Amino acid sequence: MDTDWITLLCAAALAFSVMNYVLLDGTDLGVGMLMGLTTSSQDRRAMAVTILPIWDANETWLVLGGGGLLALFPLAYAVLLPALYLPFIVMFLALILRAVALEFRDYAPSETAKRWVDGMMLGGSLCTGAIQGIILGTLVQGVPHKGGQYTGDGGEWLTPFPLFCGGVLVLGYAWLGTCWLYWRTVDELQWRSARQAKWLALVTVTLLLILVGWTSTLQGQYLQRLSDVRVWLTSAVLLGTLLVVFHLGFRSRFHGLPLFAALGVFILAFALMLIALYPLIVPPDLTLQAATSSPKSQVFMLVGFAVLIPVTLIYNTYGFKVFSGKVRIGE
Repeated sequence: MDTDWITLLCAAALAFSVMNYVLLDGTDLGVGMLMGLTTSSQDRRAMAVTILPIWDANETWLVLGGGGLLALFPLAYAVLLPALYLPFIVMFLALILRAVALEFRDYAPSETAKRWVDGMMLGGSLCTGAIQGIILGTLVQGVPHKGGQYTGDGGEWLTPFPLFCGGVLVLGYAWLGTCWLYWRTVDELQWRSARQAKWLALVTVTLLLILVGWTSTLQGQYLQRLSDVRVWLTSAVLLGTLLVVFHLGFRSRFHGLPLFAALGVFILAFALMLIALYPLIVPPDLTLQAATSSPKSQVFMLVGFAVLIPVTLIYNTYGFKVFSGKVRIGE
């Protein structure tokens, strides 16, 4: 195969892994945030039960994405990791905190202790979502480098654009969480989630539009790509369609429609980011071809991805099927 096609396949496998992580574990993180803000112990228990069987499988995509970046594009890994050491470390610690809180909440000796554990769940989920947005924002903004070496001061992620991205992703994850709870719960919790989802949809989509506009000011390439009539017109039509499906979903007997529409908005935003970046992998000037590993390493990893991605998808799908249905928590 032509090496250009191999590199594109590698980039597609990496992007697919990252996107699946954002969609699947992002929903779990949203539920975790909402758990810490809910006063009813029964509602918090119902929220936990909806994600307990599947949250750890969703994080498999994070491993695929991080390992894939190191093996497929080592130069990009060498530039990004030093720039984001502290955010990555804090994110992994927050993920551990969330996992401990979720898995051991039922062993808390009292309701007061469970409230504290759910507060840990809120903190871990909120911190993880914010840092993931900051990391994506830092990548889009650009990381200073020269000759394959990071040349910044370690503070690029503390600038306004990455911090804004972190806030947007937190709200977006909370939106996904409310849609998930509308799909999986009943009675008052379900209808409260529906009200929250509608408000969060308005706020999240508005902030995403602001974010796209801000992104177009960062580099000339971004403005050229995002202002292309084929890009913005197609995106506007898709966004409008998804929002119509989202609102109609609350009147339908298919309670999963709002969630799938919200996930579609996330996919659209992710696609716009890739369109703006291509062929860069680390702005302002590190391209996919320049950052790639040797063709033999790429082919070896692609064979691995060809096995792991279908197996992971099948496992995720089977897990969702086994633990599907409404969650009802009695007195």
